[in-house]
Amino acid sequence: MRKGTSFIVAVTTALAAVFFLGARWTAVEGQGGQATSTAAVPGEKGGQDVFGAFDVADWPKPLTALPNHAAWTWGAGQGVFAENPNRVFVLQRGELPAITKRPATIKVAPSIEFPIGRLPIRDATSASPPGRLFAADGKTPGDDLDAGEPGKDWRWEHIITVFDAQGNMIEDWTQWDKMFRRPHSVFISPYDAEKNVWIVDDYRHAIFKFSHDGKKLLQTIGEPNVPGDDNKHFYRPTFMAWQKDGSFYVADGYQNTRVVKFDKDGKFLMTWGQKGTPPEKRPGYFNNVHGVAVDPESKRVFVSDRQNGRVQVFDENGKYLDEWSYGPRPTSDVHLIFMTSDRFLWAFDRGTSKMIKYSLDGKFLYSWGTWGDFPGAFWGVHGMAVDQEGNFYTAAVDSGGAQKFTPRKGANPAFLMGKLVTPGWRN
Repeated sequence: MRKGTSFIVAVTTALAAVFFLGARWTAVEGQGGQATSTAAVPGEKGGQDVFGAFDVADWPKPLTALPNHAAWTWGAGQGVFAENPNRVFVLQRGELPAITKRPATIKVAPSIEFPIGRLPIRDATSASPPGRLFAADGKTPGDDLDAGEPGKDWRWEHIITVFDAQGNMIEDWTQWDKMFRRPHSVFISPYDAEKNVWIVDDYRHAIFKFSHDGKKLLQTIGEPNVPGDDNKHFYRPTFMAWQKDGSFYVADGYQNTRVVKFDKDGKFLMTWGQKGTPPEKRPGYFNNVHGVAVDPESKRVFVSDRQNGRVQVFDENGKYLDEWSYGPRPTSDVHLIFMTSDRFLWAFDRGTSKMIKYSLDGKFLYSWGTWGDFPGAFWGVHGMAVDQEGNFYTAAVDSGGAQKFTPRKGANPAFLMGKLVTPGWRN
């Protein structure tokens, strides 16, 4: 009798629990309006975070507005650096003919049409010079005629330009146009009171340091047009990053597989890294060293090992500390990494067309972005910067040119790009 009573009590209790939980689940399912928001702007009704926590600005003004440029537009956007909101550097690989009318769709085959819908019709990085690195002899620099006819297919002009907050071109460093072949990135050291400007050119295997106003070439590191892997040469370097004492690192690069450290005056100090075999897993081995960033507080150096799809982390003198993956290739293809003053590492993934936020121990925190060549979309972002007001800038090799994003009103700061590492100079 006791066993029967216990059985009945147990069944009744179980049925009651199922009824209660079922009612609770139903109630929860019906409370969609009370769900926890993960939107960039908390509590926002409708819409979606297509551009993350930002609005797209109408910036910069088109090149067609310049004299004798009615038929020309941006070439591959290589780099961008925001000294302040009213002095933003844009680095590009020449100019391309402006496309004023989208080609009519044609049938290539019964089931194939081109172009399709809103898909891009020109890849700026393929259309822009330079052409081959070397001429037929394998030693002389190429003449870039294999990239098309100058003056018709491209023009080598406006390599370094500077814009104000409204998108007006306020400086044009045309006096240096002929110096460059494949300018790759542009910087001002956060610890340089004179705010000198650095340009990395991977086809010239050199780094050029200019005065703040662009009137003087102050220093050249590497021997232009001569590749190598010793303490006086690079082989297609890509990016730079600085320590607080002014010493800096060069990611070297597309051909070499190493990081090179210099003191504040540009004197060679050391190098580390060996050539790997993709998919390489060994620490300190690289393939396509395409990014370097420094955490000024811990002095750790973050190196983008692009072809192996990972970040490797070292101490200031190249001792291996940590690493993490960007995700499986070919889905991921990170173009660059960027350290912000709030001590997060951001990356742009060319494979997914998204900005990715990581903690400094490699935890994935957030991503945003959409693919395309329309305003606000990403296609081949190759440079990024943030100014003191939190405006975010990108330069893209595939879509061409540069873009500006402004923080959305009420945006959660965790969804915004952090500002540049705090400058040691006044704006």
